Amino acid sequence: MTEERNQYSARIPDELAGQRLDRALARMFPDYSRSRLKAWLLDGSVLIDGASRRPRDPVQGGETVVLTVTADVAVRAEAEAMTLDVVFEDADLLVVNKPAGLVVHPGAGNVSGTLMNGLLAHASQLESLPRAGIVHRLDKDTSGLLLVAKSLPAHTALVRELAERAISRQYLAICNGVLTGGGTIDAPIERHPVDRTRMAVRDNGRPAVTHFTVIERFRAHTFVNVVLETGRTHQIRVHFAHRRHPLVGDPVYGGRLTLPAGATESLRNALRAFRRQALHAARLDLKHPATGQDLGFEVPPPGDFEALLQILREDIA
Repeated sequence: MTEERNQYSARIPDELAGQRLDRALARMFPDYSRSRLKAWLLDGSVLIDGASRRPRDPVQGGETVVLTVTADVAVRAEAEAMTLDVVFEDADLLVVNKPAGLVVHPGAGNVSGTLMNGLLAHASQLESLPRAGIVHRLDKDTSGLLLVAKSLPAHTALVRELAERAISRQYLAICNGVLTGGGTIDAPIERHPVDRTRMAVRDNGRPAVTHFTVIERFRAHTFVNVVLETGRTHQIRVHFAHRRHPLVGDPVYGGRLTLPAGATESLRNALRAFRRQALHAARLDLKHPATGQDLGFEVPPPGDFEALLQILREDIA
């Protein structure tokens, strides 16, 4: 395990007098999240005038803070050489275009060959960051843009942006059924009460909001643009299945195969052969975590997605 220690010293400004210590520290050290600072307070990594203090203790103003940051290796995955489709990279940020079929994080049955393994080989400093700097998830069989921080300050800033809904994520999807227009799906999501590998719309779930617009309509399917307002596990897949328009090919929430009347053999074969959810993370918009510059990235859907669209278009030609 590698370890890096950095020490910072600062005086608590008088204008923060009366605030909780953890809140005051979050104002003074914006590169670190309040939860991270609270953990360091509890383990003795933060001293106030040479002594440990509780996160809830009020500050007087004028105290000297000494913060000792110890960055341990945060992940146990092994680095593995992997060809990554890098859309953007600088000292703070990495944006990759993930192919369908690639698992993002190691887990039971997937200890190697994941995107995290490849990222650690691409940039070894990621081993000191939570989840190797990966800011948000994509399901194994969802393709498209994924955001990675390359430093702890960048990770803190991007996680905050995501929590404050300042990062826009747009997806392309093909769903079963013909939608008459766009709309918003506002339905809370929680673990399925019986099958814990699935998610479900439940009254006691966490708030989940999905916006969508129609791009193209076919005889029994619809091509849609989807914008996430929240980011729950399987959110788009669960929401469209809840509206009885599950995504084409979804092995978990898809239900029965939908075929238009008189479908050609090529369309039948294409729909039967598409065995992953027809979902692609097409666009990301965010502010650069270090410079504040507005950034936008966009990638087209992969070949199997485009081929399915083409066959659906030929069906109505």
